[in-house]
Amino acid sequence: MKLVHHFLKGATLTSALFVFQACYGTPGPMYEEGGEAPMSFTVVSQATGAPLKGIKVEAGAVESDSLSVVGTTDENGSCKLNLPYNRNLNGPFIRFEDPEGRFQPKDTVLADLRERDIPIRLIESK
Repeated sequence: MKLVHHFLKGATLTSALFVFQACYGTPGPMYEEGGEAPMSFTVVSQATGAPLKGIKVEAGAVESDSLSVVGTTDENGSCKLNLPYNRNLNGPFIRFEDPEGRFQPKDTVLADLRERDIPIRLIESK
């Protein structure tokens, strides 16, 4: 009797999973391979919280030594860009740099590519 109970319990759970998959489908990748992942950043001063205009944003693969300029922050400190999506990419590696040298450059690696406003705080150069 206990064996029949376990069998029915397993069959019920399996049926529920099939119904869920039929209704919602299997989860796919967030972005298409070889496509672009939209990202947005707001760059501010760590000391004052004021938005920083004209900050150069560069991006590249972690394994690569080359970066390409992909954007510059506007008067609100905002920068929106599309990063190439590669499922096997470790990162991307992103650098925020003030061309005038008022703020220290900041490097970061994003493990999660989702469109959202990511706050970046730069420290003033001394």
